[in-house]
Amino acid sequence: MPRDPRQIQLEIDAARESLAATLDQLAFRSSPTRLKAQGQAAVVRFLQSPAGKATIGAVGLFATVVVVNKVRGRSRKRSAITGKRKR
Repeated sequence: MPRDPRQIQLEIDAARESLAATLDQLAFRSSPTRLKAQGQAAVVRFLQSPAGKATIGAVGLFATVVVVNKVRGRSRKRSAITGKRKR
């Protein structure tokens, strides 16, 4: 039973509109500006949470320990070279 050309054209038009809507939705979802804003918002939410604040504190403490150890290591190397000991 052959299909009516008008019915075929209506199906093609419906499929075309459906594909256009899908492409618009994909373009919106993958928008770099939107993704950047979403990422920034997620980071801000995390950093304002208790876990985020604890993470910031731990990173700050770690950086402080590393800097102090570097400074102490330099002064020990200098005293070893000059033969003087710090008290």
